[in-house]
Amino acid sequence: MMSGLVYAFTSTTAKARNVQRIVRGLYRVSLSGNHVIFFHNADDRAHLDGLGLLPSSAESVVIGGSGVDTARFEVAPLPVGPPVFLLIARLLPDKGIVEYVEAARRIRRRHPAARVQLLGPFDPQPGSITREQLDGWVKEGAIEYLGRTEDVRPYLRDCSVYVLPSYREGMPRSVLEAMAMGRPIITSDAPGCRETVREGENGLLVPPREVDGLEAAMERFILNPELIAPFGSASRRMAEERFDAYHVACDVVQALGLMSTPRHALIQSARTSADPGHPPL
Repeated sequence: MMSGLVYAFTSTTAKARNVQRIVRGLYRVSLSGNHVIFFHNADDRAHLDGLGLLPSSAESVVIGGSGVDTARFEVAPLPVGPPVFLLIARLLPDKGIVEYVEAARRIRRRHPAARVQLLGPFDPQPGSITREQLDGWVKEGAIEYLGRTEDVRPYLRDCSVYVLPSYREGMPRSVLEAMAMGRPIITSDAPGCRETVREGENGLLVPPREVDGLEAAMERFILNPELIAPFGSASRRMAEERFDAYHVACDVVQALGLMSTPRHALIQSARTSADPGHPPL
């Protein structure tokens, strides 16, 4: 199961390029004995295939990430008032947090009633966002920092639009959860992220690492708040159709050849037998 490519494949530093040579060899060995290789997005499959790392004897299957429990992450009413933007991520620059803060800074100069929120823990990796950086952003009023949490649902309920300007993902779970709760999505036109958006239907895609496009996308929802509800409804439909955890699990089971039951029958059987308090996934 390839949930995303390791840092060496996503970074452009000289150190990462050196590490990538070693990682390629490890991938080659580890993938050589597989009969089925699952990918969370088509870009990662194409990347490894282009490097000649996928064995010809293996079937490669793209699935909807880890999926989302659409019963647990149920549709929530939109908040009343000016739009509230939310990003949930570990505090790493690769999540697009610096660009998000700069876009927020610009947006709030013209639309001071708009709220721009950030939720997520600090990360011990070198180069991650520091407490001093974060405190500075909050002090100037660019963003609201919500800390960290074990349950993101209350924060998703309180937001109008979910934003993830990440440089690359496998399949971002936070985006799937926001979609399931009926929120429009602004995310990067980058591997893993772009799969979650049908442009102009449930969300907007923006160039990764660029502030201008992100700022324009956020302002579009401020100037056209009537888009939020229909975009959010489209997100929910997409979550149900493509990313429901039952669908993903059934795709995996069938690709492994463990069951020949039709997909829709597997899903119905799983839902019928599930304890509502403790679903099987």
